[in-house]
Amino acid sequence: MTVQVLRLYIAGHTPAADRAIHNLERIVLDIGCEDLQLEIIDILEHPQVAEDERILATPVVIKKLPPPVRRVVGDLCEREKVLVGLELREIR
Repeated sequence: MTVQVLRLYIAGHTPAADRAIHNLERIVLDIGCEDLQLEIIDILEHPQVAEDERILATPVVIKKLPPPVRRVVGDLCEREKVLVGLELREIR
């Protein structure tokens, strides 16, 4: 199995950030992927990370592994678009 790494970048705990966290955690639980690592990074606390990753808008989730790198911006409420955009697969 390939390890999948998702990083959700937020700018403080705004309503949009809270929705994105909730929606992404729900998607991760729903797809049942045991080898998925989810990291939440607040760019207000780690501004250098935002610069290094070229974060222009938040919230944004970036799939770091496996390649290719994929990004989805927004509160992640459209489940199918998130799954397709990040190339995540449901386990059934």
